[in-house]
Amino acid sequence: MSPDAWLPVALILGYLLGSIPFGLILTKLAGTQDLRSIGSGNIGATNVLRTGRKGLAAATLLCDMLKGTVAVVISGYFGGPNAAMLAGLGAFLGHLFPVWLKFKGGKGVAVYIGVLIGLFWPAAVVFCVLWLGTAATTRYSSLSALVASFITPIFLWWFGHPALASLFVVLTLLLFYMHRENIKRLQAGTEGRIGQK
Repeated sequence: MSPDAWLPVALILGYLLGSIPFGLILTKLAGTQDLRSIGSGNIGATNVLRTGRKGLAAATLLCDMLKGTVAVVISGYFGGPNAAMLAGLGAFLGHLFPVWLKFKGGKGVAVYIGVLIGLFWPAAVVFCVLWLGTAATTRYSSLSALVASFITPIFLWWFGHPALASLFVVLTLLLFYMHRENIKRLQAGTEGRIGQK
C-alpha cells in the first residue's frame, strides 16, 4: 500500500484505537461502580482516581497514552509522517468522541501526551514538566493540562516543526473545548484541587 493510500487507513486506525475506553474497561474488570456515575462522569484517569484506586488510575493513564503512541508509530511505519499525524488526530478524536459511548469520551490529556511521544518525544517531556510544575504550584489538574497544551504548539513551532505545531494547535483547541466546564469553575474559584476530598 502506498503512503497516500495509508492516509485514510491511518485516520480510521487511530480513531478505533483512540476510542477504546480503558478507564471504563479497567474499572469494570476491577468491580468498581460505573465510572460514568461518579465524579465528573468522565472515562479518563483523573476520574478513575476518584474511585480511590490509584493503581487503576495509573493503568488508565498509561493505556490511554499508549493508544495514541501505538496509532502514531504503526501508521508512521507504513505510511510516513503524514499518516502518523493523521493517526494522532484520529486517536485524539476517538478518545474524545468514541462511537461506542454515544460520542461521550474523555478530555484527552493522556492521549495528547501519547501522540506527542509518538511524533516528537522531547515535546512530550516539555508537556509533562509544565504539567507537573503547574500542578505543584496550583494543585489544579485541569489548569496544568491547559497551560502545558497551550505552550506545546509554540514549542513545536520554535523547534522547527510547523506541521506538528499546526496539528497540536487543533488538538489544543479541542482539549480546551473539552475542559470548558473546568475553565468556568477555575474562573469562579470552585474547581477541585488535586488531593481535595
